[in-house]
Amino acid sequence: MSFRSIDVDALDEDILLPDELFAFSNGIEIDPETALNNVKSKEVEVRNLLTRGDTSNALIKAIENPPYGLFTIEAKDLNTQIVMEVLNSTKATVEFVKSLATEQQDILMKYIYRGMASPDLYNSAVLLNWHEKLTEVAGVGCIVRVITDRKAV
Repeated sequence: MSFRSIDVDALDEDILLPDELFAFSNGIEIDPETALNNVKSKEVEVRNLLTRGDTSNALIKAIENPPYGLFTIEAKDLNTQIVMEVLNSTKATVEFVKSLATEQQDILMKYIYRGMASPDLYNSAVLLNWHEKLTEVAGVGCIVRVITDRKAV
């Protein structure tokens, strides 16, 4: 009966609290106001790239450094709108998705799912097309990584 004397709580992993999921820049926590300002400046750069017809770099810039954290809802909403604008302005192709790094593909999948959660705001047909191409390139591993990641965009 020695197996009952083991303290299983001592073997439990550390628990990650939701307030520990803030984005950090050089070890300093980014507050919601700074996150929103960063997204607003990103919006200007993305729109400039779109007007020049550089949709590839516009998408990369839009999904770069997404705002994370509990109190960055306004920044998250604005960044989602930016990403959706880019996705709506170009056709999803396998070559386009292949040009993204694995981390970028995962972040794009997060935004696709966030857009699908609001069908009244975003075009589901466009998002499903992007989802199909992204899954074709990144596989179901991308979906699993996004679903299990606690950092939501």
